[in-house]
Amino acid sequence: MSNSFKLSIVIPVYNEEKNIPPLLARLKKVVSAIKCKYEIIFSMDPCRDNTEKIILNFRKRDINIKLLKMSRRFGQPSCTLAGIYYCTGDICVVIDADLQDPPELIKEMIMKWKEGYHVVYAQRKNRKGETIIKKIVAFLGYRIINKISEVHIPRNTGDFRLISREVIDNLKLLKENDAFLRGLVGYVGYNQTGILYERDSRFCGRGKYNRFFGSLKIGLNGILSFSKYPLDLISISGLIVALFSFLLGIIYIAFSLMHIKIPWGNPTLVILISFYSGIQLLSLGIIGQYLARMFDEVKGRPIFIVQEAHGFKIIHNKK
Repeated sequence: MSNSFKLSIVIPVYNEEKNIPPLLARLKKVVSAIKCKYEIIFSMDPCRDNTEKIILNFRKRDINIKLLKMSRRFGQPSCTLAGIYYCTGDICVVIDADLQDPPELIKEMIMKWKEGYHVVYAQRKNRKGETIIKKIVAFLGYRIINKISEVHIPRNTGDFRLISREVIDNLKLLKENDAFLRGLVGYVGYNQTGILYERDSRFCGRGKYNRFFGSLKIGLNGILSFSKYPLDLISISGLIVALFSFLLGIIYIAFSLMHIKIPWGNPTLVILISFYSGIQLLSLGIIGQYLARMFDEVKGRPIFIVQEAHGFKIIHNKK
């Protein structure tokens, strides 16, 4: 018996020509087993390989395969949100094209959704194919974000998740230029649960994130988008440094009154000046990051612009 709901599968894609055929083969088996209405939405930045051509060739055989092509490279987060905004399903599953996340898990996600959960996120048991540096950054990043953030982001989760129509409609109401999906879904709330799974190595090709700074950038985005703690930390640090300086001043006056020679020379002054300068520059950098985000929000530019929509009418682009 077929299911009465419609499933949307959103796949952000960029230069993945070799991964598209095996991904679609596995996805078709999944949706055939589920027996529901479906659409597979590839949300694509302009590619340098044959990714677009391959997707459109598959679309000729199956109109449920759809394509959104951005006007320029906006990045994976923006492409993901574009697919979510365009999707028409009762539920939406976001999955990458590299087959590290198994499409077969979608069936289990749907079972959880039927139990009453609005968000079902896939939680990795391991991180195959990732460098030690990336694993360390990810481990520390999740701990820091959940310690200081205003929303809870489960550890070892990516964008691979199921979200209900209620969550999708609320995501559309948010006006965020820094599209950190994990944080946005956490902010929206609703009943959420996770499924543990073994993450595979990348099927083919190379990842598009910088192996050293990609995770760091994502973590920083999560902290600055959902926490004011760094600004509080600047205030606390400033107070501590001011008290320390005041205490040094008192000691200096006391030693002078007692005619005690102060054992501070140029090296001590250099160290203190460098220390204070470092704190000031770090503080300015943190404030600058928040100001940059405010600058982007005030300009009101769309986070994505769809140039071509195969299977959709181009709708008003997201602010």
